[in-house]
Amino acid sequence: MSADSHQAVVTTPPLPGGGTKERYFDRVNVNDPEYLRTRNMSPDLRQDFNVLEQKKRVTQILQSPAFKEELESLIQEQQRKGNNPTGLLALRQIADFFMASSVPVTPGNDMLAFSLGMVTPINDMYGVESSTMVKGEKLTRCKVASLYRLVDLFSWAHFANSYITGRVSKEQDHILIIPRGLSFAEASASNLVKVNIIGDVIEQGSTNLRIDPAGFSPHAAIYSMRPDIRCVIHVHTPATAAVSSMKCGILPISQEALILGDIAYYNYQGSLDDQEERIELQKALGPTAKLLVLRNHGVVALGETIEEAFHYIYNAHYACEIQVNAISCAGGVDNLIVLDQEKYKSRVHDVASAAAVNMGSPYKWKTGELEFESVMRMLDNLGYRTGYAYRHPIVREKPRHKSDVEIPATVTAFMFEEDGDSAATRLPFKFLQQRQQREKTRWLNSPNSYTKVSVEGGEERYNHRTTTWMKADETGTPIRIEDPNQFVPLNTNPNEVLEKRNKVNVCSPSE
Repeated sequence: MSADSHQAVVTTPPLPGGGTKERYFDRVNVNDPEYLRTRNMSPDLRQDFNVLEQKKRVTQILQSPAFKEELESLIQEQQRKGNNPTGLLALRQIADFFMASSVPVTPGNDMLAFSLGMVTPINDMYGVESSTMVKGEKLTRCKVASLYRLVDLFSWAHFANSYITGRVSKEQDHILIIPRGLSFAEASASNLVKVNIIGDVIEQGSTNLRIDPAGFSPHAAIYSMRPDIRCVIHVHTPATAAVSSMKCGILPISQEALILGDIAYYNYQGSLDDQEERIELQKALGPTAKLLVLRNHGVVALGETIEEAFHYIYNAHYACEIQVNAISCAGGVDNLIVLDQEKYKSRVHDVASAAAVNMGSPYKWKTGELEFESVMRMLDNLGYRTGYAYRHPIVREKPRHKSDVEIPATVTAFMFEEDGDSAATRLPFKFLQQRQQREKTRWLNSPNSYTKVSVEGGEERYNHRTTTWMKADETGTPIRIEDPNQFVPLNTNPNEVLEKRNKVNVCSPSE
């Protein structure tokens, strides 16, 4: 063959388009600063950049609406199963994190959350925000914000000096309140303002709005007079405002009115800046009252816990509605049947007292806790993400098998065999050795004394002497031999003991 034919074999066929194949270096500009920076970068640093790019893509996926819908479907499916509360709670926490972190909750983008078909979460504090709080502050924020949402859902909200406050700590008297300008439907754990007892802002929250001094004034006065109070709820709905304007006050004509117990009344003038007005409020409130009626200004519910305050404001509102409807139907107060509070106190008021209530469960529920937990479940089912720590999850636990042990054994005489020893112990030779060892142990630990003698024995055809052990008349004290050096005196040189033992072994009976 010629040289031309060899070249025709190895030559690459031309491209279909008639052009030449583009190489990678033809597309790269060697003078590009970005290319030079990447080329001069160390391999470890280049790998770190690649990892960051991958994490960025993962973050975009986690924040996508499709991922959120898939996560919600998993939660609903787990709720339908109802036999794995641990997995359900884990999915719920993941949902809380991504729902709150993907759409920031600020006054400027609340409508964005609603346009996406989402409810603005109550528990919107994660990471660094919650790490700087005192013990229990995050849970208190979630509870107070949940109360604002409940008041809005129950149509009790009012923009004129009607607020809910919660005390964070008794030591520093820090109080949480919603800033003026936010509706109760916008309340969340992060936008609550933390102030001290005189109204100075300690922590602004996620908004730039300020609090209402006139609305905070009665709350501050109550907290300063009653150190036992942790939550104050002030509402003046049409029913409560109507009853507060009646001279008769709240009449004991319903079960809800009897539950309220002692009720205090005060002629509120719109402000408590004067010291004399604070003293009059302190005298009217007393040390035990949990409900305060502000004349012509609604009612105020107090509670040693947030749950207890909700319990009293809920029953007070329904008691006022019942009284307004009853008076309108009866034509006056004189036509109403007023119940004797002392007679029904043991039946109604003691149930809502400070004593713990056991509702057939291992938990002792305080006043209002059982009802408050039920409304928290309602909010969570509606998608509010309350962040409430449930004491008794409603999810039914998986039934145990009959073979489950109630109390595991702690002391037992049964010994488990090691792996591989079970087959060896069944061998005849091994069994014989164990039997001989047991006989030797029993003989060594026996309290009797034996003498070795030779006796005539056996059948006639064998006619031989046998050696046996005869029991002596005297008995000794049993001593269990556990250590070969048991009879060696203390503080003896080990070398001397070994030398003495060797001499004994070398000596024979003939010597």
